[in-house]
Amino acid sequence: MEKLTLAPTLNTPSINFDPIGNKFALKGESRPENVRNFYLPILEWLEKFAAEISGKDSSAPLDFSFNFEYFNSTSAKYILDIFKILNSINKAGSEVKVSWHYEEDDEDMYEVGMEMSRMAGIPFEYVVEES
Repeated sequence: MEKLTLAPTLNTPSINFDPIGNKFALKGESRPENVRNFYLPILEWLEKFAAEISGKDSSAPLDFSFNFEYFNSTSAKYILDIFKILNSINKAGSEVKVSWHYEEDDEDMYEVGMEMSRMAGIPFEYVVEES
């Protein structure tokens, strides 16, 4: 499967999904004008990826990094959809590791990560970024 790479804009995060290296990253702000149009291809890519790795034995964990400066409430729904797919990948036998990055003084982003982790059923590693 090919990489999924999207450059960041003022309103959208960078996306770098590398299935060969098992590294997947979202970074930046997420407040696209049309959230559905932005996230739908990402969700479709993840669903396809999940189907491809289903039943395959993978010794290396899938490393997902979420480093948002900000995301709006509409983006939050789609980000949670990403976590639901990751949960299904995890349940199917491929280890998924999620790191949730937040700035040292951004308690709200930390709490959002805790809530996302709870709702998705995936434990997160919390990484403090110095501001």
